[in-house]
Amino acid sequence: MNSINRRSVLLAGLGVAGAGALAACSSGSGSSAPSLVSPGDAAVAAVEKKRKTTGRTQQVTLTAARAMLDLGGGVTAASWAFGGRTPGKELRLSVGDTLAAELSNQLPDQTTTSIHWHGIALRADMDGVPPATQAAVRAGSNFTYRFVADAPGTYFFHPHVGVQLDRGLYAPLIVEDPREPLRYDDEWVVILDDWVDGVTGTPDEVYAEVKQGMGGMDMGGMDMGGMDMGGTDMSNMGTDSGSPDASASPSGSGGMSMKFMLMGAQSKLLGGDAGDVKYPYHLVNGRVPADPEVYTGKPGKRVRLRIINAGGDTAYRVALGGHRLTITHTDGYPVRHQQVDALLVGMGERYDVLVTLADGVFPLVALAEGKDANGMALVRTGSGSAPMPTVRPKELDGLIMTAARLKAADDVRPATKKADRVHRIELTGSMGEYDWGINGKRFDMSDPTANPILVEQGERVRLDFVNRTTMWHPMHLHGHTYQLGSDGPRKDTTIVLPKKTVSVHFDADNPGQWMLHCHNAYHGEAGMMALVAYQA
Repeated sequence: MNSINRRSVLLAGLGVAGAGALAACSSGSGSSAPSLVSPGDAAVAAVEKKRKTTGRTQQVTLTAARAMLDLGGGVTAASWAFGGRTPGKELRLSVGDTLAAELSNQLPDQTTTSIHWHGIALRADMDGVPPATQAAVRAGSNFTYRFVADAPGTYFFHPHVGVQLDRGLYAPLIVEDPREPLRYDDEWVVILDDWVDGVTGTPDEVYAEVKQGMGGMDMGGMDMGGMDMGGTDMSNMGTDSGSPDASASPSGSGGMSMKFMLMGAQSKLLGGDAGDVKYPYHLVNGRVPADPEVYTGKPGKRVRLRIINAGGDTAYRVALGGHRLTITHTDGYPVRHQQVDALLVGMGERYDVLVTLADGVFPLVALAEGKDANGMALVRTGSGSAPMPTVRPKELDGLIMTAARLKAADDVRPATKKADRVHRIELTGSMGEYDWGINGKRFDMSDPTANPILVEQGERVRLDFVNRTTMWHPMHLHGHTYQLGSDGPRKDTTIVLPKKTVSVHFDADNPGQWMLHCHNAYHGEAGMMALVAYQA
């Protein structure tokens, strides 16, 4: 991988947004169990009645089932998907429309599932998070999600059961603004994904291996001189190529071989260790780089790209060769426009950008940050040959932007207000034990309300994400958007770098019980989740 250009110093602020003096945290639980607002309570219904609606309802059936997916280039994958394709078919609404989406669970082996509507501030009982907001949908059963989409933006949906996020069960959800202020000629939705399912194994097999932690790995006689068992500092080890057949040799010493554990993935942008999992492919809109999706346009046309990272363990550095990108939104909310060469997108994050197309054939590259691999699509506006699948346009090493350097647009910036309640959210755990948690506790799915992070309706709440680990974590809050620092962008997912603190603020205006978790599929499943719950 090319070295990072000195202009990338703009990224230095990524992990320190709002890193002022930390206030004392509010207690998450008292001597007696607090009374919480349940997802179906009257308080939830009262807020729902206030949502502005068009009166229109869009009905759709989403069938989750086995699928043999064509990833291009002769690569097929036996996976699970909505409607037999990945990404699933795009859903597109207007602000104020009601979505009535019937989930039909046709998954094998009595597998339960759900749908989480990522980034949508919807009613709590439709959030799709078993067991906090609903019972998981049993195999052979149906469940209808019905909610008003009252905020425009780029969103997506995926399961919230186990590590199903890392299969093919995801699709974009676009909520259009009928008074859209941006001017452009066309749109292109771009979904990024790291892919293992049905190629080298399944996400469940990946999790079974990585949850053993580095202590359970057979290192095969490799030199571990530069390794920090707490954070997998692999500075003395080579970077994995990401090729489909790359795996450790079978163990001869009785230890666990490393088929899926990624060794030596390092990124300065991510503060060190870039990820845990060895993916054979990185996809753009469900296609491998050797046989990419092609967007066909005309020179001079202005196109809006809606970029979504649906991956399980990979941040992507995204650039369009021969072009600069104007960032207009992140996580659905407008920002003051910034022109950049590339942007870093963590799992669960979304960015909207505008680009004026040049004449020729250009690679849209999603570099798997720190993993020496990439996804790719093409933009074709004229004659020319396609670049190699491993192309690295110079823009990848130019001016790179992340959310921490952006500012909220004036019309979506929350009013300045002192926090009524502050919670210190310590991100804890290590690769050594794979004991990821929040405030030293692993989330217990069998007792989801055991250690709630309490808020009350009407409060301004500050969360101080304090990353005690040596890995980065994209932290996602359900049912709300928060502001980074005092004037940063409105978001629902943000990267917290190792040993850094990020402070965010949100208004407690959507009562219910909401998940707060790392959007690394494997960190979250291991326990880096907590429940943000409104007191009744």
